[in-house]
Amino acid sequence: MAQNGGSHSDSKEKQDVIQLNNMPGSTAVSVEDVPDTRVRLASGETEDDLSNGAEPPPGPSIPVPPATASNDPKSRTIIINAAQREKYIGNRISTAKYSILSFLPSFLFEQFRRYSNIFFLTIALLQQIPDVSPTGRYTTLVPLIFILSVSALKEIVEDIKRHRADSEINNREVEVLKNGHWDWIKWRNVSVGDFVKIKNETFFPADIALFSSSEPQGLCYIETSNLDGETNLKVRQGLPETAGMLETKDLSSLSGVLECELPNRHLYEFAGKLRLNDGQDLALGPDQVLLRGAKLQNTMWIFGIIIYTGHETKLMKNSTAAPLKRSTVDKLTNTQIIMLFWLLILVSFLSALMSLLVTDEKMWYIPDSRDLATATFWSKLVSFLYNLLTFVILYNNLIPISLTVTLEVVRFIQAMFINWDMDMYHVESNTPAMARTSNLNEELGQVRYIFSDKTGTLTRNVMEFKGCTVSGEIYNPEDLFNGQNELIVNLEKNDRAAGDIRDFLILLSVCHTVIPDYTNGDVIYHAASPDERALVNGARHLGYVFETRTPNYVEIKALDKSEKYEILNVLEFTSTRKRMSVVVRAPDGKIRLYCKGADSVIYERLSPELTAENIKLKTHEHLEEFATQGLRTLCCAVADISQEAYDEWRETYHKASTDIHNRELKLEEASDLIERNLRLLGATAIEDKLQEKVPETIASLLKAGISVWVLTGDKQETAINIGYSCRLLNQSMELLVINRDSLDSTRECILNYIHALSRDNSQTLPKENDAAVIVDGKTLKYALSCDLRRDFLDLCCSCRAVICCRASPIQKAEVVEYVTQQTGAVTLAIGDGANDVAMIQKAHVGVGISGVEGLQAACASDYAVAQFHYLTKLLFVHGAWNYDRMTKLIFYSYYKNICLYIIELWFAIYSGWSGQVIFERWTIGFYNMLFTCAQPIAMGIFERHCSQEIRLKYPILYRQNQDAFNLKSFFLWIANSVFHSICLFWFTYWLFGSGIVWRNGREGGYLVLGNFIYTYVVVVVSVKSGLETKSWTMFTHFAIWGSIVLWAIFLSIYSYVYIFLPIGAEIMGIAGLVFSSPVFWVGLLVVPVATLIPDIIFKAVEGTMFLSLDEKFRQCEVARVDPSSLLRQEQHRLIKFDEHVSIASCFLRPMHVLGQLVRYGYAFSQEEHGVVTQSQLIRSYDTTIPKPEGM
Repeated sequence: MAQNGGSHSDSKEKQDVIQLNNMPGSTAVSVEDVPDTRVRLASGETEDDLSNGAEPPPGPSIPVPPATASNDPKSRTIIINAAQREKYIGNRISTAKYSILSFLPSFLFEQFRRYSNIFFLTIALLQQIPDVSPTGRYTTLVPLIFILSVSALKEIVEDIKRHRADSEINNREVEVLKNGHWDWIKWRNVSVGDFVKIKNETFFPADIALFSSSEPQGLCYIETSNLDGETNLKVRQGLPETAGMLETKDLSSLSGVLECELPNRHLYEFAGKLRLNDGQDLALGPDQVLLRGAKLQNTMWIFGIIIYTGHETKLMKNSTAAPLKRSTVDKLTNTQIIMLFWLLILVSFLSALMSLLVTDEKMWYIPDSRDLATATFWSKLVSFLYNLLTFVILYNNLIPISLTVTLEVVRFIQAMFINWDMDMYHVESNTPAMARTSNLNEELGQVRYIFSDKTGTLTRNVMEFKGCTVSGEIYNPEDLFNGQNELIVNLEKNDRAAGDIRDFLILLSVCHTVIPDYTNGDVIYHAASPDERALVNGARHLGYVFETRTPNYVEIKALDKSEKYEILNVLEFTSTRKRMSVVVRAPDGKIRLYCKGADSVIYERLSPELTAENIKLKTHEHLEEFATQGLRTLCCAVADISQEAYDEWRETYHKASTDIHNRELKLEEASDLIERNLRLLGATAIEDKLQEKVPETIASLLKAGISVWVLTGDKQETAINIGYSCRLLNQSMELLVINRDSLDSTRECILNYIHALSRDNSQTLPKENDAAVIVDGKTLKYALSCDLRRDFLDLCCSCRAVICCRASPIQKAEVVEYVTQQTGAVTLAIGDGANDVAMIQKAHVGVGISGVEGLQAACASDYAVAQFHYLTKLLFVHGAWNYDRMTKLIFYSYYKNICLYIIELWFAIYSGWSGQVIFERWTIGFYNMLFTCAQPIAMGIFERHCSQEIRLKYPILYRQNQDAFNLKSFFLWIANSVFHSICLFWFTYWLFGSGIVWRNGREGGYLVLGNFIYTYVVVVVSVKSGLETKSWTMFTHFAIWGSIVLWAIFLSIYSYVYIFLPIGAEIMGIAGLVFSSPVFWVGLLVVPVATLIPDIIFKAVEGTMFLSLDEKFRQCEVARVDPSSLLRQEQHRLIKFDEHVSIASCFLRPMHVLGQLVRYGYAFSQEEHGVVTQSQLIRSYDTTIPKPEGM
């Protein structure tokens, strides 16, 4: 009541202003002359602006400019058919990460957010200091430049794909009025002030002010599912003063000014005024605006003028700049790099300190060592710092410089595998999967929350008549459309049910707001509601064809017999009434009321005398049967009305329709007076067709432990119904509906739910309740406020499903952002429309549905697929594989570097802590670039635990090893690498002995020892990669054994390069010395085996006694044994979706106290409080008159 009253108060104020303007001799006064007392922010927005609710304000829109339209000097002024005074931005849009100018700074910023790159840049600079670096000046700089170049190339290739997608949009064409005729120009060249002609089923290239259309009174239909997710069509109407401009010459001769507010992100708000040919100011409101991203439907053409272009359109204002996303693995890798850095500093500090403590007696041959004994404190400090820098450079490779380039190469190839996956190729639309970025591949294996749009993502937005029940008898599709039409057969029997069947079919073909249109002799139905179109099409297939609509009557062909029904009144559908009725005068002169609506409102208006109880019960059973199939239902009823009763009611209804106060409420009460004593005819069943395999996909995601949230701009009833259809909701699940209109009432509702769900009446929520939270956009604004946000998200995260209805794009993004912050879990957002771009960019991983209308979302996404059900392959296979691969790759990269380079520390014990290297300087650099680069790449590309068939069949495997990349595993790998380095050095040192390793008694020196150790290290780290590999391929063998052979070949060649080039003088002839030593060959057998024996024993024990679930599945797969028995053994970890019983249910009180149990949704989706009422809309049309061509 309070809400209606408030709405009426606003409309009354506007009506008073309009009446004042229309008084003879009065000065024009508008609402804009009323002072604006709202707080205005620095940005120009008001407090009210910040709310940006998900739905337009209730009540018919009256296009009156707000206070800022004329008083604000910053308003936009557009001169019609003349050059603009100001230069506005172009209509070109870009969703790419980089431009030519921004690439270098943005790329370098992104690369040097990685601490490893900062470290190596520092090392490269330190190496330029003379006599500091023991490894040369360029051994770090050259690899760093190479790594950055590879990363830059990968980023350029990926961003070129984004630019191509943007180019496809920017190069679309539209008709623009130039010099008195229409020219086709590209979207990017459209300018503010241009007149455009948009044809049916075409997207709007920019924000447009509607002038006229092919429809009566300047009406047009638009589809906004790409903006707000709503499935029903919206009606927009040009001003009466412009609606008659139906020819090109009418626009060419115009002059005047259009003034409007500055560009902003508020989809449902607009204020402007139009002055034509020096006439009176005409108010423009949101009902005259066609937004970019929307699509013209059911209208041959429209004329309009461009008001906002490019990134100033409301659609682009609701988008954010493409973020530079980093995976969770990357962030944790940074932390691990810091730990390795402190390890490096610790080792370097220890080495520098030991160097300072070495006495000249022990190391008499080291230059200047005698001076240190008598040096001053400051001299020793300088020497210590000098040595510290030397050791930092010596040990710098403890941090793997090759890790970055290895990650880039592997990720790029992983992305190619996604692009090439034929299982994710959609044949109908010729659309493959596309990895638009490769930086997040491993993130796909860690997803805990999925946020999905509804329209176009879960559903196809295609309604289809699937069956009905009439007079207690159910008719399925096979009864109606396959072979003999059983309904018509029963109609022709002329028994008791025949009358109900006839009235039922008449209702379907008469009680609606559909407009027929004829194209090439075929009738096409245009409707704001896709449900109504489906019902009228269903009636046509059943022999009752709707043919003609005029302002006063409709004409149908009932089994080839024409019948005319006079439309007396249309009682419109609203979400409060949940029904629609028409009062008609039938061909026999009788007055009838046909009513369709939700079963709850129809059943309570049935006459006990006219409807048998058994018919009501059977119809109710059939409704439940339809509901179990996920169909949307409507009950249909009829009432005969006498002329006297109708005349009396018409007077009541007329008074209500002209009442100034509470008109909407009184119209509802008047309608209720005649919608009584109904006779139940039956019910219809409509399928809101889902995308392929959506229910199965959601069931698999839930089994994998992923929470699925649906964030949609559609209505609550529609969203709930789709929730049941796609099996996100089930019949036993309690719905926690949160629909409140204030902060306090929202808080009370949420806390009540938390208290009811908590254990032992405490405030501790169970981990998962068999319940679903349903919240609308208005309430979401309060629920996400600072003091209520945590409680709301705790409630949502404890439930199995969440559906947010009527949510604006910004609200969707806020939900994703707050869940990400509060839970710390990896989130994925998926959508197809421009309204989903913000949430796609906020989530860790954004997935766009590409194909029919998902181009905007696909351009802003990280991964694009054509169908929702491809998510299972993307996550369960590619995601799980890539996460496991990247985990092993990174840990192995740490391992192999520490295994070699920490040996310098052990050698320092014997070299007097002098900083002397045991390996030749370029072999140190080539260790990562040549001899150990293939092993981690093989891991990152080909490693896998289970086949894709097993992973898709058993989603429980997705939960396994999701936390494998952790600090515990990191320290275990580091400890293993240190242990191996100790074994490699001291086993070899023991074999080397005094250095006499040939029969002739010759002594080899430190470089011979170094190359012994280097060879054994290459062998050990290569075999170690084999021990960690589960899936062996030809490339795996090549990487392991080929790397060992490559080192041998390299050493043989490099040892004699100095003969031809001035490099490698100190290693001249070393290969002959090494390979001729029998000690080397004995060590080649003994040292690697002795080093790896503990690892082999550990793997054997782990593989027999401590198998993980995925290892057990792998063994079953290898043995070709059905792994289903494993699931029974793991029953405490796997809870099947259909048999799920919440653990919390043991502690909860009966759930019926929490909300209402919705069993089925009614099929009605129609715009409310539009620019014109549905009654006015249908009375505007006369389909017997041809439409203007707009030439």
